[in-house]
Amino acid sequence: MNQESLVKEQTDYQAIGEQISHELASKMVKDHADKYSDESKAYTVGKTIIEALLAQPGCVGIRFFDAINESGVKTLVYVGIDRKGNNILEYTTVNDHGKLAVTEGMSADRSQTNLNWFA
Repeated sequence: MNQESLVKEQTDYQAIGEQISHELASKMVKDHADKYSDESKAYTVGKTIIEALLAQPGCVGIRFFDAINESGVKTLVYVGIDRKGNNILEYTTVNDHGKLAVTEGMSADRSQTNLNWFA
């Protein structure tokens, strides 16, 4: 087993992330805006889609990808991840007839772009 595989297996993906102060958040956003002034400042994602992603069987977190939408505008695509850090692209369910079925995992977009900090 290589070092990258070992690290991936030992990561607690559910525990990734932590709360930071508004001051630090503001500084980080300002630093990014200063360096990349032509990029979007923020994306708003609603509770409904976040809860739907997290409700997928085995989902412990969400991974966000920089993306370009159909109109050529920078956006985010987000997918659920499992406890091993794999994107949930499909999962097994039991259908109405008691048979195993493969269900496609959710991929999401359509976030709202915001231009101002705390807007």
